[in-house]
Amino acid sequence: MTGVGGDPGHGGPGARIVVTGATGNVGTSLVEALSRDPAVGSVVGVARRLPDWSPPRTRWVAADVVTADLVELFRGADAVVHLAWLFQPTHRPLVTWRNNVVGGMRVFAAVAAAGVPALLYASSVGAYSPGPKDRRVDEGWPTDGWPTAGYTREKAYLERVLDAFEERNPGVRVVRMRPGFIFKRESASQQRRLFAGPLLPNRLVRPGVVPVVPDLPGLRFQVMHSSDAAEAYRLAALGDARGPFNLAAEPVVDARLLAECLRARTVRLPRGPVRAAVAAAWHLHLVPASPHLFDAVVRIPVLAVDRARTELGWTPRHSAREAIEALLEGLRESAGMPTPPLAPRLPGGRAREVATGLGQRA
Repeated sequence: MTGVGGDPGHGGPGARIVVTGATGNVGTSLVEALSRDPAVGSVVGVARRLPDWSPPRTRWVAADVVTADLVELFRGADAVVHLAWLFQPTHRPLVTWRNNVVGGMRVFAAVAAAGVPALLYASSVGAYSPGPKDRRVDEGWPTDGWPTAGYTREKAYLERVLDAFEERNPGVRVVRMRPGFIFKRESASQQRRLFAGPLLPNRLVRPGVVPVVPDLPGLRFQVMHSSDAAEAYRLAALGDARGPFNLAAEPVVDARLLAECLRARTVRLPRGPVRAAVAAAWHLHLVPASPHLFDAVVRIPVLAVDRARTELGWTPRHSAREAIEALLEGLRESAGMPTPPLAPRLPGGRAREVATGLGQRA
């Protein structure tokens, strides 16, 4: 476990917040928000690989949540925000299970052992069981996930782990964030690598290039901007809220909204052939996102976010359309940030992505 940057200290004024997965999509937005807040004395950003980025009052620590001594790292913190997560490799579920589930359990245990008073965990809309698309569900909807998708299965499993954790550690304030899909311009290159793969041409997402958007049964989901997700975490870390919170921006995204963003038209299609095409591409290692994730997305419920508004005082500043347009702009411009996950281009470029096997490596 290695660190970089000046240690802001443990005894100074303001809260000390530790963020795991601090160099990713939400992590960078949260570190930026915390580092600007006068109520925060110091931020410890934890990641497997150190970034070339130095926000104020932030110390970076290179640590793997599966192997590092997290207790010493967390000691003296006022809150730990656990964002670290692997989406890939989808063809090797034991790798993601070890990082996400085993790593998550180690984070939770270290929070208790270090005496940290607050734990904020990045759950997901994917933790929810299949639900309605024509009405909204609150935080009481079952969190059993979709069993065949690694991402949703792991998110749901950690919800059960946290149930037990809260029973054993009533003195720890636990917050579970359950956001929709999260986008920003700077995360576009990473999200292209994680879900679409190297075969997606950047020019394809220019308005007017894609002629049609498939209108599939169940294609209704929610998104938000990364900075709005970060604001919810900031409010929760510095406040006294506890429990689960749904997070999403308006409006709910459907084929029509996607078509408007791309200046395309919609075409109604059955779900089966599209799912079969996704499955074939995944099995042939043409795309990294698995068909099981497709199955989950078309079944996730539409979320009510009233609790976040009333108890956190949270209101997203960006609309769902603005979040999607930020992603599309980032894809067109190969945008990124100077952190390893958000790098606009990996060493070796897209050829290396193909050579290492889509969905095969972390």
